Amino acid sequence: MPPVRDVVVLVGSLRRASWTRRIAVALAKLAPPSLKLEIVEIGELPLYNQDFDDEHRIPAQWQAFRDRVARADAVLFATPEYNRSVPGVLKNAIDVGSRPPRAGALNNKPAAVVSVSPGALAAFGANQHLRQSLVFLNMPTLQQPEVYLGGVASLVDADGNIIKEETKKFLVSFLESFAAWIEKVR
Repeated sequence: MPPVRDVVVLVGSLRRASWTRRIAVALAKLAPPSLKLEIVEIGELPLYNQDFDDEHRIPAQWQAFRDRVARADAVLFATPEYNRSVPGVLKNAIDVGSRPPRAGALNNKPAAVVSVSPGALAAFGANQHLRQSLVFLNMPTLQQPEVYLGGVASLVDADGNIIKEETKKFLVSFLESFAAWIEKVR
């Protein structure tokens, strides 16, 4: 049996009842025994300012975030789409976690992306834009299966339970693929 892998989940929506957060909760419930998914909150991270790093005045929230991500075996990004890209809060977390360049907490961490939308496009733009950043950050990212969840209001309930059996099977398959990916690239 493979070891249990610690996966940090970064949710790109701050709303308590967001669809993206509900899907992240659902993924944690559906994860195989080899994955332990934990949502790490990013809403309280101060905006990235390189002066803090350069002057060794790293905010405590940054350090705690960097330490937690550094301990993880992998990162799962769950994002909605804002203006055809990722929300600013998620981009800020990526900026904080990527420093110092080529040695930050995100460097070389296996990753996967799930995008979520109540609309039909399923946050395709955010998913693809995020993947561009992950290439630069040296994060080997699961290519298949891709997860674009459109019409999410009909897929998950308020408690983070997947309503449709077909969607549940697909997400379980995605998580199994992600677990195998982590083992392959670690």
